[in-house]
Amino acid sequence: MAFSSMIFLCLFLPLFLLIYWRAGTIERRNRVLLAFSLIFYVFGGVGYLILLLIMTAVVWRIGLLIGEFKEEGDGRSAGMCLAAGTAICLAVLGVFKYTGFFVSTFTLGKAAFSIALPLGISFYTFKLISYMADVRAGKCEAESNYANLLLYTSLFHQVSEGPIARYPEMKSQFARRKMTLVSFSNGIWRFSVGLAKKVILADHCGDLAEAFFPAASAGNHTVLAVWLGSAFYMMQIYLDFSAYTDMALGLGRMIGFRYPENFNYPYIAASVRDFWRRWHITLSSFFRDYVYFPLGGSRCSVGRCAMNLLIVWALTGLWHGASWNFVLWGLYYFVFIFIEHMRKERGAQPLPAVLGHVLTLLCVYFSWVLFRFTDFTQLGAALGGFIGIGGSGIAGKETILLLRNNIFFTIYAALACTPFFVQAGKWVSTAITRRRGSHRCVYFLKAAAVAALLIISIMAMTSSSYTPFLYNQF
Repeated sequence: MAFSSMIFLCLFLPLFLLIYWRAGTIERRNRVLLAFSLIFYVFGGVGYLILLLIMTAVVWRIGLLIGEFKEEGDGRSAGMCLAAGTAICLAVLGVFKYTGFFVSTFTLGKAAFSIALPLGISFYTFKLISYMADVRAGKCEAESNYANLLLYTSLFHQVSEGPIARYPEMKSQFARRKMTLVSFSNGIWRFSVGLAKKVILADHCGDLAEAFFPAASAGNHTVLAVWLGSAFYMMQIYLDFSAYTDMALGLGRMIGFRYPENFNYPYIAASVRDFWRRWHITLSSFFRDYVYFPLGGSRCSVGRCAMNLLIVWALTGLWHGASWNFVLWGLYYFVFIFIEHMRKERGAQPLPAVLGHVLTLLCVYFSWVLFRFTDFTQLGAALGGFIGIGGSGIAGKETILLLRNNIFFTIYAALACTPFFVQAGKWVSTAITRRRGSHRCVYFLKAAAVAALLIISIMAMTSSSYTPFLYNQF
C-alpha cells in the first residue's frame, strides 16, 4: 500500500484518524498507531512483517545488553554488543538485498538469483543500527518497552522511504505530543502538496522521460531526446522522493509528530557538497555520524581522509541498489567531493555562485544517468547518445512536437524543483494579511487550495495507471 493509492486515501487514512482521535490518552494513541503501522506493513507481505518483528526484538534485546554493560562501566562488552547487533542487521539486509548481486558478480552473470526485497528494509535497518549506536554513545537510554521500539521501527509514516529519524528525537514524541487543529491543518496541507507533486508532476515527468528516452532502449535516439529524457528523469526522481517526504511529514504533523526534513531544494545547490547537504539529508547525516566520523572524518592525513570518503561513498552507492552502476554512482560523487575537500583545505577561493551552480547541476545531471541505467551496455549507449554516437541526428519532429506540447508543464515542473512556489505563497499570504488585517482570508484560501489539490490528485489517480514511488526499490 502506498500513500498515493486510493485504498490508503479513502479507507486506511480516514479510519486511522478517526480511531486515533477517539483513543484519548497518549498511550492508547500509541497503541492505535502501532496497530495501524503493522497493518500497513502487512500489505508488503506477512512474512516480511515477521522479519521486521524478529529484527526489532533482537535489536531490542541487544540494546538492553548495551545499556546494562554501560551501567556496569564495561565499555568493551557494550562495544562488542553493538558490533554484533550491527553485523546481524547488515547480514539480514545483505541476504535480501545483495545475494543476487554477489551471485551474479562471482559467477560472471552466468547464474541468476533474486529474493524479493522486504518493504523498507534498507530504511528500518539503518534506524535499528542508529538506535544501538545511540544507546552505546549515551545519547539515549536503552528502551525497556519492546512496543515502543517496534513503533519506532514500523511507523507507517516512515517505514518504506524514511526519513531516517533517530530514536532520541522520536522517543520524546512517543511520550509527549499534541494533536491540535493547527498541526492537523498544517499536516494535511503538507500531505496534499506532496500527493499533488507525486501524481501530477513526478509521474508525468516519468512518462516524458520514457517518451523522450526510454531506459529499455538507450540507442537510436536524437541528441535532443537524450538530453530532454535525462532532464525529465532528473526532475522525476527529486519530485517523486521529495513528494513522499512531504506526505510523510504531513502525516506526522496531523497527529502532532515532527520529523526531520529530508530535502532542502538540492537543485539550487552551489557545490556538490552543498547538494548532499540538501538531498536525502537524513541518509547523508547517517553516513556522516555513524561511518565517516568513526573512521576519523577529515581530521587525519590526506590519504586517510580520501579512504574515509571512498568508503562512505562506495557504501552510499551500494545502499541505493544491488548493481555496479550504483557503486559507480557513489564513486562518481566521491571524486567531486574529494576535489572540493582538497580545494577547501588548500584555501582556494570558492567558485562564483552562478558558475558553481551550473557546474553542480551538470554534475548531478550526469549522475542520474549513471543511476538510471543498471545495464552497462545501455549506460554506454546512453552516454554516447549525449554527443550523437549511435543516435539518429540532433533533433526530430516527434521530439520537438512532444516538447512543444509539454512546454508549460516543463516550466512548472522545473519551478517546482526550486523554492519559487513556496516564496510566492509567502508573498501572497503576507500581502493579503496586510491588506485585510487578518489571517482568516489566508486560512480560507489555504483550505480551498487543499480541497483543490486533493480533488485534482484523485482525478489524476483514477485516470492513469498506478506508479509506485521510485525509492521503494531501495
